[in-house]
Amino acid sequence: MKTRRLGRTDLHLTTVGLGTWAIGGPGWKFGWGPQDDALSVRTIHEAVDLGVNWIDTAAVYGLGHCEEVLGRALRELKGRRPLISTKCERCWEPDGTVVPRLKRASVLKEIDDSLRRLGVDVIDLYQIHWPQPDEDIEEGWTAVADLVKAGKVRHAGVSNFSVAQLRRIQPIRPVDFLQPPYSMLARGFEQDLMPYCEANGIGVIAYSPMQKGLLTGKVTREWAAALPADDHRRADPQFSEPLLSKNIALNEGLKRLAKGLGTSVAELAIAWVLRQPAVTSAIVGARRPGQIGGTVGGSGLELTPKTLSEIETLLKARG
Repeated sequence: MKTRRLGRTDLHLTTVGLGTWAIGGPGWKFGWGPQDDALSVRTIHEAVDLGVNWIDTAAVYGLGHCEEVLGRALRELKGRRPLISTKCERCWEPDGTVVPRLKRASVLKEIDDSLRRLGVDVIDLYQIHWPQPDEDIEEGWTAVADLVKAGKVRHAGVSNFSVAQLRRIQPIRPVDFLQPPYSMLARGFEQDLMPYCEANGIGVIAYSPMQKGLLTGKVTREWAAALPADDHRRADPQFSEPLLSKNIALNEGLKRLAKGLGTSVAELAIAWVLRQPAVTSAIVGARRPGQIGGTVGGSGLELTPKTLSEIETLLKARG
């Protein structure tokens, strides 16, 4: 699988990384419905077997459960350890309510909890999940910088930050990488963030390149209606009218285009994100064996100017 250097760091990430949000399972506000832990472990192993060299997770996924499952999978890999990326800031109360915290004491507690759940001595990629509370981002980033000095973190980054927020924390410690949402349906990254990252040597890891499953070719009204009752996507406007009809029509156009190229809509969506040289890697979620195998081909798919033009036409028609 292809790799790209992450900004100015010494890391070379495969252009597809395994995302584990859904592996966190149910029982929290942003879950994806029921999940089988044994299948999760097999999915992680499959990704490593396919050559994926890094895995993205977060403490809040499943309120700590996802990190525990990943830790189990790492132990069973017996030394074939991929790079691990996890996050701080999304904390939770005893009743499961998710709250934002970036106070120093909270960040220091979070790293120790993540290290314990994952069963590792150092986090390869550690990031602030959301810039919230905004007034505390400097304090939180200072704490993350100190974790690098202490040897608990190798490389430090942030997720969902604006250019203005990046500029505020850069003097404390240069940001190694940014993790923004980026897909055919979420292109805000292209405006200000992409040129800023390129100019400052900040690596970019794009999340949700398939827009929570909307860019996989499988979207129908029946598919959306069959989502589990506790799947957070039921509250996402993209999964209900009037946007759902637009997304179904887009999928039909992308399916025709993908068929002509001998690929899948999912791989087309991933390759579209990776067409940007500024993007180091794309996070591709999977929760069952076989899923990641059906998407990693997007890592090596080169899109011609003609194909890109056809995609733009479909996106303009969607509106």
